[in-house]
Amino acid sequence: MQIRALKCFGAAPGTGNPALVIEGDASNEDTRRVFAKARNTTCVYLDGDVVDFYYPHMRSPLCLHATLAVAHVLFARHPQAPMLAVTTAMRGQRLELLRDADVFYIRLQAQQVAQPALAPDLPPRLLADPGLVPLSRPQLASVGSPKLLVEVADAATLYALHPDLQAITAWGKDAGINGIYAWCRLQGGADADRYEGRNFNHLDPALEDSATGVAAGALTALLGHGITLLQGRATGQSCLIQTQVQDGAILVGGRAEPCAVVDSIAGRP
Repeated sequence: MQIRALKCFGAAPGTGNPALVIEGDASNEDTRRVFAKARNTTCVYLDGDVVDFYYPHMRSPLCLHATLAVAHVLFARHPQAPMLAVTTAMRGQRLELLRDADVFYIRLQAQQVAQPALAPDLPPRLLADPGLVPLSRPQLASVGSPKLLVEVADAATLYALHPDLQAITAWGKDAGINGIYAWCRLQGGADADRYEGRNFNHLDPALEDSATGVAAGALTALLGHGITLLQGRATGQSCLIQTQVQDGAILVGGRAEPCAVVDSIAGRP
């Protein structure tokens, strides 16, 4: 078995959201869950052209920062390929992988999601901020893993949030929604067209995502145009996600760089 450690969507070298790409492993789902929990890191199992994603607390249908790590591994083997493709293990979703210099992109399609009737007090209650007034109507959007997108006033409001993670997880399980993505528009100067966000779908606040590609894709689908999205200030890992809209498809991209390469027969790097 071979395990590669990478950091993805980093705003600068040495930063980014970590992921382990694991190949040559024939273990079952339970074993993979245990391994991801023990490593406390997002793991993606690459079985040929099939990708199987595991967070420390759950198996996931889609994880784009881990897919970015897979893109780095596969393009290293096929540097001349204009496009590569993988398929997700849980839902059979096709993911097209592209490369532009040192930036990797994943091409996806926005998915239709029903907009549930949300009680006005739901986002403030889940985000544990009774006085919170979203700047726009909270909506669902998805490129494969639905998120409830909640716009807040500014970055100060965004980073003052201490949400009720237990309540978000319970509500998301009942509603079939993969957490809340709180976001804001950055104002003034070079930040006029930029956005910043935080993802809440882990039970442990220490496991907050440094970058959430599926949320960047969902926000792009909601806004209808490409964005530059900052994330990771809360975790100390500055991340930058770039998206584009091309011929109806959504491209979610960023940097990926290895931080270790480990070979392990026993499955422990």
